[in-house]
Amino acid sequence: MAELTSRQQLILGLVIREYVASETENEDGTRRVQPVGSKGLVERYNLDISPATIRSELARLEDQGYLTHPHTSAGRIPTDSGYRYFVETLMGEVNLSAEEQRTIVHQFHQARLDLDQWMKLAASVLARTSGSVSIVTPPRAQEARLKHLQLISTQGRLVLLILVFMDGAVKQEMLTLADPLGQPDLDSVSAKLNATFNNRTAAEIKSRRSELSALEADVLARVTEIMNRADQWAAADIYRDGLSEVLRKPEFEDRESAEGLLKVFEERSLLEDVLSTALNPAVNGVQVVIGSEGRWAELHDCSLVLSRYGVADRATGAVGVVGPTRMPYGRTISAVRYVSVLMTNLISDIF
Repeated sequence: MAELTSRQQLILGLVIREYVASETENEDGTRRVQPVGSKGLVERYNLDISPATIRSELARLEDQGYLTHPHTSAGRIPTDSGYRYFVETLMGEVNLSAEEQRTIVHQFHQARLDLDQWMKLAASVLARTSGSVSIVTPPRAQEARLKHLQLISTQGRLVLLILVFMDGAVKQEMLTLADPLGQPDLDSVSAKLNATFNNRTAAEIKSRRSELSALEADVLARVTEIMNRADQWAAADIYRDGLSEVLRKPEFEDRESAEGLLKVFEERSLLEDVLSTALNPAVNGVQVVIGSEGRWAELHDCSLVLSRYGVADRATGAVGVVGPTRMPYGRTISAVRYVSVLMTNLISDIF
């Protein structure tokens, strides 16, 4: 990034803040944003700088790649590089207000230990606070590990298999046995399998199935099938909120831009790739990807603010938002950071 003078930094910061806040709604319900001109800056901020000097500085900032201007306007709008400079140099430390933090904490405590409600609440809070589309995934281990299994007699040869994984996930399926067994025998099989395979992955369980009786091997074959499925992402595992509102923003009036954003949520492989950025254990803290910095062509008009949460080596998930590059970065980053820390503390209490 090119070095900027203090006056250029001031002007760039004002242009970005003005442009982010410039969205207005027309009488027909459509929305628009207004490029920022020199005259407006002088009038709004009572700058002790002449409009001519500001115009000169705006031109220099454009030459350096921080600003650009639409063909039909003399005003300027930020580029991806301008937003990046703002985030890294000009934004400063931003936190949600104490009142907002108290409200969010109170909402989560009302949900108690309901993990599904936590996910929905996190998605709602992030969408509302940032004005962007929120993405939240439940906490899960990198590989499912068996914590406990239970076989429960129902009728005849039908048995209910209940699995609890180390990350807290619970799965259950019906099994049909070769011969009916009473509950005491089923309890004995459950106890032996729990003692042998506690904290094991599907691959570790599969490698030791030869040491078991036919019944125990059959039960564990179904257990490993369920665990392998649990290791795969499912679209239903991802919570989101705010998409319809974001699609009303001026940036997505263009069909191609709107389709690019929608594609992220419709194509599982693309969403998995985006979320892998947040879930990368080598990266800590909040990650900000602005426009064309990302490797996803569908998101070149968007910015992502993502963070991992949870307990390392046990269960982690991702929280974040996707929205236009014209994003209130300070507020969005602080919201993602706060929700991430709050979710981490909640998950830590479970483990």
